[in-house]
Amino acid sequence: MSNPATLRATAEDQAARFPALLARAEHLAGAVLLGAHGRRRAGVGDDFWQYRPAQQGDSRRRIDHRRSAMGDQEFVREREWQIAQSVMLWVDQGASMRFRSDPKLPEKADRARLLGLAVAILLQRGGERVGLTGTALPPRSGTPQILRLAEAFCLDDATDYAPPEHRAMIPHARAVFISDFMGDLDGVTLALTKAADRGVRGVLCHVLDPSEEAFPFTGRTIFESMGGTISHETLKANDLKSRYLERLAERKAELQRLCALTGWHYGLHHTNASAQSALLWLYSALDTRTGAAA
Repeated sequence: MSNPATLRATAEDQAARFPALLARAEHLAGAVLLGAHGRRRAGVGDDFWQYRPAQQGDSRRRIDHRRSAMGDQEFVREREWQIAQSVMLWVDQGASMRFRSDPKLPEKADRARLLGLAVAILLQRGGERVGLTGTALPPRSGTPQILRLAEAFCLDDATDYAPPEHRAMIPHARAVFISDFMGDLDGVTLALTKAADRGVRGVLCHVLDPSEEAFPFTGRTIFESMGGTISHETLKANDLKSRYLERLAERKAELQRLCALTGWHYGLHHTNASAQSALLWLYSALDTRTGAAA
């Protein structure tokens, strides 16, 4: 059990990340040139969106008599689909995300937090409500919500592999999952299946360190999970390379299959690649029906 001194040191470390993460995310989001906001659509909501000519099948109660009195045609008052403007984020904060193969590279967690917060800033600027999956931080609009997200993203999870949060999925909303997806895929399958059942579509951003793709290990090597719960020693690491790469390819294929089945987009991002290119892909994938590797 952690003692008070340890808890305080952990809290101070997490608090120190908050302003730096926020500043970097603001800078990254500011580098992305946004076009017109294209998510506004008709549906059930509270805010007026547009008038349109009445069509066969429209209820008489939907006719706006004041607007219709201005001419010979009847008009319906449409409202904005508020639910479809909610975007839920899940950024993996498990111990596996704190890996980096080189001090010059960011940790996977650092890149995931940066991308998660930057895309939230872009969405908020575009009129979206953003929040976390689950019940801790429901989607809201405004700058205070960005501050809450930044604070939440600075918290670490003690488990080696954190499964996606699948509770309280808002029907017909959008979602973004950012992770290395190194853990059991059953949790990912459950989350995407529940999302699909509620009409939620989204983006799955697969973040990997370049060494996790190349497997550059030879000779005697000790492989240990970041949380210290799993350890494996081998005298010939190079003998494991082909099997490891085969398993990694299978994992990518399974994630892509899940996304195809549930209507999500899959993108792969390496921590030695540009964060800006990954952010551009994330934002565009939320807005379109096509996606590509990040």
